[in-house]
Amino acid sequence: MGATLFMDFVALVQKHILAQLPLNYAMVGRWIGHMFKGRFIHQAIPESTPIRGERLIGWISHYLIGIIFAVVFLVSIGDAWMNRPTPLPAALFGVLTVLAPFLILQPAFGAGLAASCAPRPVVTRARSVLAHLSFGVGLWISALCLSALAA
Repeated sequence: MGATLFMDFVALVQKHILAQLPLNYAMVGRWIGHMFKGRFIHQAIPESTPIRGERLIGWISHYLIGIIFAVVFLVSIGDAWMNRPTPLPAALFGVLTVLAPFLILQPAFGAGLAASCAPRPVVTRARSVLAHLSFGVGLWISALCLSALAA
């Protein structure tokens, strides 16, 4: 959960310092809500019918996905890393997780594969990579905090 919190902190800093709008997690909730109705792909997710509670669904999903990614990372890397966390494996894993929005979320939202149909695909891709890199850094920082508490 700490990694996702750090990712959200970085997004908040970008919003206030760089005036960049963060991802609207209500759209994630809308997408998930429509899945239960059998619709998985949208021409443009903002134009799809709103789902009751979509914002809450989106935020909960955001954190659950972050927890799942963190568990996958920890199972993959093993216990030794948790005892002496280093930034590189976590940062690389964070960047690797960008495949989820590139291959699943963005196409399903109507933005195309790796945001190829977005108004500014390169900017959208860069922001996605930065967000997921910050998740990886958050994994490392969280592990440092946990290992310090365990010591």
